[in-house]
Order: sequence, then C-alpha cells, then structure tokens
Amino acid sequence: MSRPTPEAAPGPASWDQHPEPLAVASAPCPEYGSGSLADLLPTLAAGMGVPGMTAAITELAPADRNCVFLIDGLGWEQLRAHPEDAPYLTSLLAGSRGGTGRPITAGYPATTATSLASVGTGLPPGAHGLPGYAVRDPATGELMNQLRWQPWTAPRVWQPYPTVFQLAEQAGVHAAQVSSPAFQNTPLTKVALSGGAFHGRLTGEERMDVAAGQLAAGDRSLVYTYYSELDGAGHRYGVDSDTWRGQLMHVDRLVQRLAEQLPPRTALYVTADHGMVDVPFDDEHRIDFDADWELRAGVALLGGEGRARHVYAVPGAAADVLTCWREVLGEQFWVASRDEAIAAGWFGPTVEERVYARIGDVVAAARDDVLIIASEREPKESAMVGNHGSMTPAEQLVPLLEVRS
Repeated sequence: MSRPTPEAAPGPASWDQHPEPLAVASAPCPEYGSGSLADLLPTLAAGMGVPGMTAAITELAPADRNCVFLIDGLGWEQLRAHPEDAPYLTSLLAGSRGGTGRPITAGYPATTATSLASVGTGLPPGAHGLPGYAVRDPATGELMNQLRWQPWTAPRVWQPYPTVFQLAEQAGVHAAQVSSPAFQNTPLTKVALSGGAFHGRLTGEERMDVAAGQLAAGDRSLVYTYYSELDGAGHRYGVDSDTWRGQLMHVDRLVQRLAEQLPPRTALYVTADHGMVDVPFDDEHRIDFDADWELRAGVALLGGEGRARHVYAVPGAAADVLTCWREVLGEQFWVASRDEAIAAGWFGPTVEERVYARIGDVVAAARDDVLIIASEREPKESAMVGNHGSMTPAEQLVPLLEVRS
C-alpha cells in the first residue's frame, strides 16, 4: 500500500503562537530488522540451521541450545535503576545484546499481546496482526481484546503465520515451552508461541528446573520460559514499590538458578516484553476520555490502552478527530493518522492488508507521563499505577542479557 511521507519536524514556535504538536517522525521508532523482539528467535534459529531464518541481531553468536526467559515488565531502565535488588541481573548488563551493553526494543505498541506475538512469530506487528491491546475487528466492527481474546475469533484466521518454534521443530530442533499451566490452551499462546511440547509448572523454581532439563533433551534445543508476576506488581503498586522490588529480587534468583543448571553449548537470553512508567493520579496526568467531550466527538470506538491509543472514527469524521486530538494532546502525545503511523514505521516496515483496518484511524502514543484513561468503560485499566505501551525509553527498551555455558 502507498505510504505518505511523514510530516516534517516543526520549527520553534514564537511566544504568541500555539505550541506545535509533536511531529510524527520524531517518535523513536523500534529497531525492527536489527534489534527488536521480533528479531530474537529468528536470529537464534538461524544459528541452529533452521531454514528461512535470518540472524538479524548480528551481535549474537550461534549456540546449539538456546533458551529465552521472558520476564513480563522487566524494562531496561527499571532494571538499571534497581541494582541492589537484582545483583545477578545487574552483573549481566554489560554483556547485554552480545556484549555491546545495549538493550533491544520491544516494538510498538510495547504491550504484552503484541510483544509475545512478535517474539513467537519473529514478525513485527504489521505482519503478525496483533497491533495493540484492544483493536477493532474489521469483520465485526467490535473491539477485540488480544490479550484476553474477547470476543473470541478464530486464532489462525487472526494470525495465520507459523511460529518460530513450529519451524524449528520441523527442522529437527527440540522445541519446548515452560510456563504457567493457565497459559497452555489460550488463543494467544496458540497464535504466538505454539510448537514443541508445553510443560506447565506453577512455581518459578519448577520452571527453571524443567527449562534446564528441556535444554539438555536435544543436541539442538530451543526453549522458552516466562514469568508474569513482576508485571502484575508494577501495574498494581508501581515500579518502585516494595512489592515490585520484592518480585525483582525473586526474578533475580530465578535467573541465577537457571543459569547455574545450563547444559553445555547453551546460550540463555533474559529479556522482556516491555518496560513500565508510573503515572500520578491527578487530572493533569490522567485525561479521562469518558469525561472529555472534545476527545469523544466523532469517535465510534476507543481502542488500545492508556499510553497507546487506537481511535476509530465514525464514518467521515477521521480528519476532524485527528485535528482535535492533535490540538488537545499534541504536546504530550505523538498523534498520527493511520497512514502517518504506518509510513513512520511504528508497526514495522510493512503493514499487511488484513491488518490495516485493525489500526486506528488515529493513533496516539504518549511521550510524557500521561494516560488517556476511560473511567467508565475501562475502570480496572484506569486504576493501574504502572502503565506501558508507548515508545519512550522506559517502555520500549528491554534487556537482552546473556549467559553461556
């Protein structure tokens, strides 16, 4: 599809002018194709000789056995800010991303459903088709929550591509997932992470032990394991709360436990799906869509989440909605039309036709510590302390810590 040229960065405003809205092109686009979550498994699989895979993250050396431990919500900036709570993880920071000491990027939006699909399929959001927390289903006109998969839609119609785990298994690699039993049969798992054997274990310690055993089960192995409780603590209490710090301490011990059990010829990679920011509870930082007639005007559906909104206009109103959202929010959010966001590469180098209409007519990504809440239609999400989704470093940058045996 054609891609309009992104608008130019605005010049300085004089004292008697309205401040210019943030330029779409000024948003820090994820490193698709060289250093994003979507590039990780293809790089590891290429090193194990899986056909069709490309080693896009060139800093990573091949290994016969690879393990990805994804810790939900462990942002690069949050980890660096808490060295005393995570001494083992902190000791690995200098070797992140193949010894460069650099992070990788999550992808846009920086949210769990999108990131897990990027990890598992090795594709950016514009290809795998999960471009947000909640997006419009063009077939029904309803919002579809892609984390909870509500309302239900056929998983393989929504995301038709095979996962890297499936392709690796077909190439003779021993593939396995080790996670909570609750995730075994979810539609998100099926479209994003299926392939190989699923090993459900309740405790983090059990998962580490089983993951180590699965790595040793093949001459070439690809193992994925996951921990979600750090993210939950951040949402509920914030990323500098005692509860969050306690979870970080626990995660630190889990990583060390797994690292000490790695079989020979193994590379362990510790990463995350997004970081997180705490947003104050006041009207300046939490803009309530449900109470703001300007923002509601011409809007049929409000999708996405507080820091990464998809806005679906009533027919014929998209241009007016874009103008209004830019005027109201443009100093704090990057506000783009669908085509502008696509042209700027927010969702990857290409957006497939089946994905195009899932993206909002207007896309709003927070730069400042602000949210667009919806107190009536999204009461639980609107009450969260920690939030994520946008392209700021605190949300977008995630570690790629490495341990080799």
